[in-house]
Amino acid sequence: MTSAPLAGVRVLDLSRVLAGPYCTMILADLGAEVIKVERPGSGDQSRAWGPPFVEGESTYFMCVNRGKRSLAVDVADPAGNEVVRRIAKTAHVVVENFLPGGAERLGLGAAQLRAGNPALVYCSIRGYPAESAEADLPGFDFAIQGAAGIMSITGAEDGEPMKVGVAIADITCGMLAANGILAALYEARATGVGRDVSSTLFDAQVAWLANRGTEVLVGGVVPERFGNAHPSVCPYQLFQTADGHLNLAVGTDGQFRAFCTVAGLHDEGVDPRFATNRLRVEHREELVPRLAAAFATRTTADWLRDLDAAGVPAGPVRTLPEVFAYAPYSAVTHQHATAGEVRTIRSAIAIDGENLTAEGAPPVLGEHTASVLGELGYAADEIAALLAGPCSDAGIRRT
Repeated sequence: MTSAPLAGVRVLDLSRVLAGPYCTMILADLGAEVIKVERPGSGDQSRAWGPPFVEGESTYFMCVNRGKRSLAVDVADPAGNEVVRRIAKTAHVVVENFLPGGAERLGLGAAQLRAGNPALVYCSIRGYPAESAEADLPGFDFAIQGAAGIMSITGAEDGEPMKVGVAIADITCGMLAANGILAALYEARATGVGRDVSSTLFDAQVAWLANRGTEVLVGGVVPERFGNAHPSVCPYQLFQTADGHLNLAVGTDGQFRAFCTVAGLHDEGVDPRFATNRLRVEHREELVPRLAAAFATRTTADWLRDLDAAGVPAGPVRTLPEVFAYAPYSAVTHQHATAGEVRTIRSAIAIDGENLTAEGAPPVLGEHTASVLGELGYAADEIAALLAGPCSDAGIRRT
């Protein structure tokens, strides 16, 4: 994408699984060239995470690796390590998620690579902050959702702590890492000096606590689980209708009065106990059962029609197939080397009205090894020898 904001930016992606690859996919969507380095033979661990698989390819891997070039080299082998170091000399960004010290032991640390490329922006993604007792441990989203507090406020009020339905610590960490990289790139273009950027799953998850975190830090209270209700706004929760469910999101007193009119709850609309949001939160136990009884009398479609007409925020609860059927524009089609036509979720970043999303399909393992080697200056006979050689000898393997 020659007209994209990051056109001309080269990213060396030494990360794997989710947080790092999500970060580099954001950069690819914005036009960067991303060279993804994978272990020969097996590749990124997420290639084995399934089902589902399509023609032997993991859909999990596909979710964060579109628009990238796959280079299969063994970074622990001298020949493979040299390939990576050559790329680093021409790269603008490196992203890695080795355990602390792992990149340095391979000669691929920030200071080591920046010696030959002073403007290099080097991003490290870790599980836990350097200040923590767990700093040297790998990060796993599920463990961190528990350790960083989000599970304590997720789930039914009388149920067990519950994780979020996607790996939100990984995804949020990848987003924040991409933000840091873009800021460092902006500075490096002005100064010629790169920065070390870092983000951790733990920090990202804590940052994501937002208003629930300030309840503790500022309000001095211990947040509780409210299921699908809101701790500070009422009514702002899930209700069961005659044929399904509906999310009601009343945010103002005027919206509450408009809702009562639609629902035929005239007494509740003028009841002084429910006149303001603060009072409705205080009298939640008296109010919510009355609303629940009203919602059960009509279908979801009827409620949504009438609430929309009255300017009351509400929405359906869709399954994922229903989401993509309702919003087909949210998916982008790619031609995959082995799986044929595949779709991924488009970028959420729109520039000049266009959601910039990399067109290239998620690569098969080692799909671009030969072409990347050629661009690095390897002669045809050297490329042939490297591709034909075993991993232990060449550090590169045909896939």
